[in-house]
Amino acid sequence: MTSPRLRMRLLEAIAFLVIAAPAFAQERITLDEAVRRATARNPTALIAEQEIRRAEGILKEVRAPALPFLTANGIATRNDAERDLAGRPIAPLSSRSANLNLTVPLFVPQRWLAWSHAGDQVDIARISLEDARRFVAVATARTYISVIAQHRLVQVTTQARDSARAHLDDAHARFEVGSGNRLDEVRARQELATDEAQLAQAEANLVRAREALSRQRAEAARRVLRDSWADYLPLLTAVVQPFYNSNTPTISSVPETGWQAQLVLTLPLFDGGARYGLHRERSAVYEESKVQLEGLLREARSEVRGAFEAVRRADESVQSARQAARLAHEALDMTMLAYREGATNDLEVVDAERRARDADVAALSAEDTARQARIDLLSASGRFP
Repeated sequence: MTSPRLRMRLLEAIAFLVIAAPAFAQERITLDEAVRRATARNPTALIAEQEIRRAEGILKEVRAPALPFLTANGIATRNDAERDLAGRPIAPLSSRSANLNLTVPLFVPQRWLAWSHAGDQVDIARISLEDARRFVAVATARTYISVIAQHRLVQVTTQARDSARAHLDDAHARFEVGSGNRLDEVRARQELATDEAQLAQAEANLVRAREALSRQRAEAARRVLRDSWADYLPLLTAVVQPFYNSNTPTISSVPETGWQAQLVLTLPLFDGGARYGLHRERSAVYEESKVQLEGLLREARSEVRGAFEAVRRADESVQSARQAARLAHEALDMTMLAYREGATNDLEVVDAERRARDADVAALSAEDTARQARIDLLSASGRFP
């Protein structure tokens, strides 16, 4: 049976092969370019744009009843028998007819008000788009500044690590020639391990900031949009009317009982733009669903990249923190031995105890961070829960 640790290693290897490469190929961009890309690709801004199209589509639908309505009709009629009056035929057994029907609303205040309110919704959608773009731009600028700060923190920590390494080399060289002592070398090694742990954490935070800067239900909607062609087809209906007539057939052209069947073909020529507005609304909904899907996929890839990098850096930080804690306790033991021999004073002992305690706390914190990073990676990759 595969152990949990082995499964975790396999998952890390797969994540590295699939997605680690893009994470290390970060492109350098300016703040203006970052804001421009974010406002052009961020799902919030793109959905706000489609909401304008959707509101415009609804406006056309609401406006249609207030505009003229033109239809073409074709009627084929079949009676149960010929109709006649006083022996003269007045309605044949079968007949066909066609007409154009133009309806012009002359006084429809309710429809006019609905039209006006729909126009207000379009204006609100445009304002919402500006607000969304402003929100995305501000969030991108803040994240960009955070990336710069994390870059600077990595540089500072790297310089501290290099200085600690130089100090260790000097302390080791002095110990080798007899002008230094073992305690100074151990303290230098502890300081180097602490700086390396902090550097790994700073680099992990930098990766998270970069991924945050890069992140700034489609099938059903596509089918609805695809089926919009049916709105432009003619309508064919069948009407069957059995009837009873109480008038005496001798004084009426309609018999006492009978039936009439009709096929009615209706072709809407102009409906005030309702069908076009409905198509525009459906198209906007479909585009919104595409944007949401693309945003979710981009966010998922970004989360996996960031989680993988966080796991790698957290493991490096754990190793360095454990080494720093071990060296801190070794330095404490040496300080206590020197104190018993009278070579040091209380202040050095207290300082060594504080360093050992801080190193233990840092190691525990690094281990917890590594565990949390693994949970984030499993969650981002869909393996937990």
